Amino acid sequence: MKPKFVSSRTLACAAIWFVAAACGTASGAQQSTLPERYADSTFWRLSIEFSEPNGFFRSDNLVSNETSFQWVVPTLAKMTRPDGVYLGVALEQNFTFIAALKPKVAFIMDIRRGNLLGHLMYKALFETTDNRVDFAFQLFGRKRPQTVSTAVGVEELFTLIGNSAPNPAFAAQSLNDIKNRLTKTHGFPLSQEDLEYIDYVYLTFADAGPGVQYNMSGGYGGGGGFRGGSGFRGGRSRMPNYADLMTETDSLGTHRSYLASDEAFRVIKDMQERNAIIPFTGDFAGTKALRAFGSYVRDNGAVVPAIYVSNVEQYLFQSVDNWRRYYENVAKLPTDSTSVFIRSASQGYVRQQSINSRQNELLCPIAAHMKGFNADQIRQYLDVFQYCK
Repeated sequence: MKPKFVSSRTLACAAIWFVAAACGTASGAQQSTLPERYADSTFWRLSIEFSEPNGFFRSDNLVSNETSFQWVVPTLAKMTRPDGVYLGVALEQNFTFIAALKPKVAFIMDIRRGNLLGHLMYKALFETTDNRVDFAFQLFGRKRPQTVSTAVGVEELFTLIGNSAPNPAFAAQSLNDIKNRLTKTHGFPLSQEDLEYIDYVYLTFADAGPGVQYNMSGGYGGGGGFRGGSGFRGGRSRMPNYADLMTETDSLGTHRSYLASDEAFRVIKDMQERNAIIPFTGDFAGTKALRAFGSYVRDNGAVVPAIYVSNVEQYLFQSVDNWRRYYENVAKLPTDSTSVFIRSASQGYVRQQSINSRQNELLCPIAAHMKGFNADQIRQYLDVFQYCK
């Protein structure tokens, strides 16, 4: 069976449909009972209650490899709603989607506990830095020179960070501050192994700087601790690095990453300070995590407008039953006619004709997809893309 290609024109038409649908529904949304701010104890309780046992993936996924992720941001920005609850997988790409959607609360679910710990590292950095420039320098273990303005553009910002020498003493102090923020300020009961994994993630970033890439050195497996050492050992050479991802643009050439503007950064910083970005551990095909998340959202009268799944479905379809269990879980989530999957697909599955990218980001209506699933029209991974239009 030949791959089905989705043209840029088709995607543009889809975007128009999404915007029209969203604008027609969000205004009539009922008032949810979601809190504006989560106490530290509630943040941790929800993370624990939703979580399943730590799982395994072949990579630590410290950095995305999806170069066209910003293409969907203009449409997502028109889908904001007061009762929105975002759900996503993986690390930093979620911040860009969250900044566009402006949900009331966001949950990040991943099969690896290492992803949860990576988000805690980011949380501490967002809370303890005043602006996106200080944040970006500190993320990579560099001290911001006083001559660098907080108004610097994102391309120049990453050039300046890349040209800055590593500062081991500053990185060590930053890492210590991160762990103190999590364990002392918030009181999160992190184990020694948890703290060592946070060491690993932060020192990887400090070692490689903004040249850090998608890490294929190993995974954080159940019971086995993390593998791959304490420093960056290189990713695939063809993968984009962190600077590449943050300086990409949407289809109109506009920078949309979470570090491209003060507004985007402030959305994430505010949510982190309200404990409103909550990571937990779970398998999309599992029996607990996704269902517990859905029950919480439904019980609070809220809706899930977007689920960022990356290319997780590709791996679920490698099992006879996992993909079916996943869609059965999705069917129980409180979504509506405007809710979408944010999918990433390689050029082998779909092609955006006007972009030179190894990965394409797509918005796919969840309702249409679930209708196809119930009608037994989805039997293999390739079938999911017929609903991305």
